Amino acid sequence: MDEAQETQIVARILEGDRQAYSLLVRKYQSAIYNLAYRMTANSQDAADLTQDIFIRAYTYLWRYNTRKKFFTWLYTIALNTIRNHLKKSKRYKHTQEINWAEHQFPVQVDMPEAEEISSYLSRLDLETRALIILKYQQELSFEEIAKITGKSVSALKMRIYRGLDKLKEMLEK
Repeated sequence: MDEAQETQIVARILEGDRQAYSLLVRKYQSAIYNLAYRMTANSQDAADLTQDIFIRAYTYLWRYNTRKKFFTWLYTIALNTIRNHLKKSKRYKHTQEINWAEHQFPVQVDMPEAEEISSYLSRLDLETRALIILKYQQELSFEEIAKITGKSVSALKMRIYRGLDKLKEMLEK
């Protein structure tokens, strides 16, 4: 499904075709769930958040600017919803461990260290952790992350690389 098709689907939804929304949900459900899971390290929270994100997106679909990518707009909602959840629950300081060895990660480490990355990643501030996840687990480009977060590409690169430096320091200790 390309951007033009997504725009047509959004138009159908806004004209009252509620069933058309399932097309967008099916396309992005996995990516949104994965983002929520990587941020919360909890499958139940990720499932609940995924549902909340799609409900919010549907509720505010009338605000979507069809000249922009639906993906970017949806990810912005997702990231804000997940951040709000983590701030309210204070779980961002106490997340369960994620097996990062199963995921691509920019730092080349052997398996025992890869398993430790989740605990170190959870020690980073919420924004830096989110940016690293968007870049290296969700494999978004800096430009896509900039659109989602509203930050400049150079600011994102600096923040992400500083976060990676902190992770590297923690791993070396």
